[in-house]
Amino acid sequence: MPPTRSWALVLGASSGFGEGVSLALARAGRNVFGVHLDRRATQPNVERIMKEIEAAGSRPVFFNMNAADDEKRAEALAAMASVLDAEGRRAGIDVVLHSLAFGTLKPFLAPEAGDRISKAQMDMTLDVMAHSLVYWVQDLLAAGLLAEGGHVFAMTSAGGHRIWKSYGAVSAAKAALESHCRQLAVELVTRKIAVNAIRAGVTDTPALRKIPDNAAMIGRCLAIHPAGRLTTPEDVARVIVSLSQPDTVWLSGNVLGVDGTEDVIG
Repeated sequence: MPPTRSWALVLGASSGFGEGVSLALARAGRNVFGVHLDRRATQPNVERIMKEIEAAGSRPVFFNMNAADDEKRAEALAAMASVLDAEGRRAGIDVVLHSLAFGTLKPFLAPEAGDRISKAQMDMTLDVMAHSLVYWVQDLLAAGLLAEGGHVFAMTSAGGHRIWKSYGAVSAAKAALESHCRQLAVELVTRKIAVNAIRAGVTDTPALRKIPDNAAMIGRCLAIHPAGRLTTPEDVARVIVSLSQPDTVWLSGNVLGVDGTEDVIG
């Protein structure tokens, strides 16, 4: 097991996979730096997550910010460095999860310009859901915060290679995210840091509920899945906790399916 109360960094910590992984890592003995973007209406859920992390005996330090903002990222990393410096160790983060779900769900083509995706919307979707992983890893390394023996995970989906209504920009982001994971894995292998994409099955999260015709997506999965159920954030969290050990860093550069064979049969 990793040293007790090492740190994880979860981008997108306030719901869905980010929430599930944050809680599971806390119960497994890690403190949690959480980055999220929430308004007043959803802040109570963030506070609940932090209380559950504390109840597990771990420490939550959360930042309510746009994870794709360069200045905000620099401020958050400086604050994380201060926390770790106070503990007498700079390289204290050994798990990073990129689980940012914020993009534009519009078709590429439509008669009216306002109904089809714009360049700004396409760029924003790719920046938040894919490119930001690279910038966070770059800055974590530059600040000396990412530990040898660590793991970087990024949440992808079957949308990286399948088509769904109005999902084109997000699909492109998922495909780019998987490519970024492969490149980072190659460049980090000599530092003994693993990078893998996690391809979760259809999971009933707030992000899924924003996808057009999500009920049909859920129904299709339930109809074809041999286990007769959806993937859950806890399924993904258990895999990440299991893999997040220093002696598993040779498993790197992969897209790991956590879907109970959904993508194989679907």
